[in-house]
Amino acid sequence: MGYMENRNMDMVHGPLIKNIFVFSIPVMLANLLQIALNAADTIVVGKFSGQEALAAVGATGPIVNLLVSLFLGLSIGANIVIARQIGSRRDNEISASVHTSYFMALAGGILLTILGLFLSPLLLQAMGTPADIIDLSALYMKIYFSGAIPLLIYDFGAAILRSKGDTLRPTIYLAVSGGVNVVLNLVSVIIFKMGVSGVAIATVISEIISAVMVTKALLQENDATKLYPSKIRPTGYLFREILRIGIPAGLQSMMWSISNIAIQSSLNTFGSTTVAGNSAAANIEGFVYIGMGAFSQACITFTSQCAGAGEKGRIRRLLLVISGLMVVISFSIGALATVFGRFFLSLYTNDASVIDMGMVRMRYVCFWLWINGLLDVPSSSLRGMGYSTTPTVAMLLGIVGVRLLYISVIWRAMPTLEVLYFCFPLSWVITTFILFLLWVVFYRHYCAEN
Repeated sequence: MGYMENRNMDMVHGPLIKNIFVFSIPVMLANLLQIALNAADTIVVGKFSGQEALAAVGATGPIVNLLVSLFLGLSIGANIVIARQIGSRRDNEISASVHTSYFMALAGGILLTILGLFLSPLLLQAMGTPADIIDLSALYMKIYFSGAIPLLIYDFGAAILRSKGDTLRPTIYLAVSGGVNVVLNLVSVIIFKMGVSGVAIATVISEIISAVMVTKALLQENDATKLYPSKIRPTGYLFREILRIGIPAGLQSMMWSISNIAIQSSLNTFGSTTVAGNSAAANIEGFVYIGMGAFSQACITFTSQCAGAGEKGRIRRLLLVISGLMVVISFSIGALATVFGRFFLSLYTNDASVIDMGMVRMRYVCFWLWINGLLDVPSSSLRGMGYSTTPTVAMLLGIVGVRLLYISVIWRAMPTLEVLYFCFPLSWVITTFILFLLWVVFYRHYCAEN
């Protein structure tokens, strides 16, 4: 089967900067669409269902991320394993990995549905979610997690396509499903007055559409990534390899979410106005992550293929080039978002006090997101080289450890909103230093062993 059909690229030998942009731009568009979907939910409920509905949807974010993170980490594991096999041209293993990945998407979707339905109300209570929004938050989450299976099918299917450099089609599928989502949001909330349940149902329907489209694409492939429904089952050693790489990646995201839950619990003590402002500002930050997520995905995929092909020098060049691109683009977007913060926040709410609360987060968190982007580069590179546990441990110490200690000691002594938000950039700076230091050590070890 041929690897180099028009949709794929040569990540191992092709022009580096050009291919990074060719790969990343569709991912940026896909991230933009994904964030736009979330923004559509938030904007529609904020404008047409009120402050309580806005806060209710926003309060679910850390819990949704916590429960989904582990399974999305497994899709990262599938991406890395398949990209490495493509780099070393092992067709039989590529095919087996594709069908193992689809099995994991189906099984994981069932498990995530169960966990979401049963754990969501308990976690909302444990976080101290304000009484005036907790019932709406629980309703949103129950509907959202009913769509866990198509959510994971799309993510695993998109990971398979991206492992060979095809980032355009997953973007197109998100564009189609996103358009449906926006229309359904407007209809369900404005016309039928369904509030948070309407936006949740719209999200599930859009996820079903994207899952169907990515599956159809893989069924029609003409290379080793072609999907055969009769072959969807786990291959033992590949299943274990995806777990070995994917579980630490998922745990890293989960730990990030745990620290954010601790922060959300602290935020909840300020009341629903602050929660609503934080929700809107956090949603705007998602747009800053557009470039960050794309370059991180490029770093993982390119590094994995280069590792499979034994191109050690190119791995180092990738780290340097992507680090520079990450800083320039994420800083530029974050600074612009902060400068025009009041305008962007006004798209989510008409309440001046909510906008004031949102601007506090914009100044203390959004402006400094470029540091968060930078720390993702050595983390992604290490995973691409096969060291998946290392960045997870670094995140445990630098993100979770620092934030929990900070909240317990510093914020308890000075319980203001500004002091609480400062734990974000502080933890990013510490973790970035740790990860770059670890990258140097493990890269030398990798070169010596290979």
